[in-house]
Amino acid sequence: MGRRFSAPYLSEPISRLASWARNLAVFSVVAVVVSIIIVRFGFLEVKPALVTFFGALGLAGLSILIGFAGFAEIWQNGTRGMSRILLAFLIDALVLAYPAYLAVQYRRLPPIHDITTDPIDPPRFEALSRLRSGDGTNTAAYAGLYSAELQRKAFPDIEPVSVELPVDRTFAIVLRLVNKRKWLIIDERPPRLPRNIGTIEAVARTPIMGFREDVAIRVRPDGEDSRVDIRSSSRYFESDLGSNAARVSKFIDDLNAAAQAESLKPVRKPPPPPPPPPKAPAKHSPRAVRR
Repeated sequence: MGRRFSAPYLSEPISRLASWARNLAVFSVVAVVVSIIIVRFGFLEVKPALVTFFGALGLAGLSILIGFAGFAEIWQNGTRGMSRILLAFLIDALVLAYPAYLAVQYRRLPPIHDITTDPIDPPRFEALSRLRSGDGTNTAAYAGLYSAELQRKAFPDIEPVSVELPVDRTFAIVLRLVNKRKWLIIDERPPRLPRNIGTIEAVARTPIMGFREDVAIRVRPDGEDSRVDIRSSSRYFESDLGSNAARVSKFIDDLNAAAQAESLKPVRKPPPPPPPPPKAPAKHSPRAVRR
């Protein structure tokens, strides 16, 4: 019986640069996820989370540079690894897309972090003030008229909301909208005499990183109607990249829609009182017979 020989499998080597580009891209995703978890669950302070996040962006940028170098190597030497480079580019694009959008917002929008419908007498952070007294947090006091002027130019549509409903019904609508958004309510004070002003203080979170942004809402009577003022302020950073203005604008739109739907509901009239029971006929006693 003859001896069988098998020829060894020959193939081009895989580019090491392509492998490095893919590995760095994957590691950048892991670093982004870790930074988001740190912020959302409060494992560490915001600064370490930001260092991790920007480090992840740096790894994604480095992955792109190494990917281009690996592409040149493959073009010259005929090695394999183009699929790894394309995968790395796809991951890098996903990692860098949202930060690139935020960079555009940073260049386009004014550097403010405190948005309100009433810059003269904004709703106050009273219960939330103790949460804004830590190191690196913005103060609970309103940013001032300079910020109000920048807001007026960038977001002219943010104004007080007039609701053609009594203050107690308006407050109920506002509270329902806050609960629908799953904001963490820190303090809730329904309207009570003599001032009949209702206030809500709550904590909202940004969509991706989950940074805390504080919200104060004030509902007060305006004749027989109501006026609602809203304030949303970032707890960190000097620029909010438009997140507070977007939150206030969306809340105003939803409040107007909910108030209109509430005003169209028929007013339930109290049921009429039941009719009095029929009177029983009077019993007449027989007349005495006179003799």
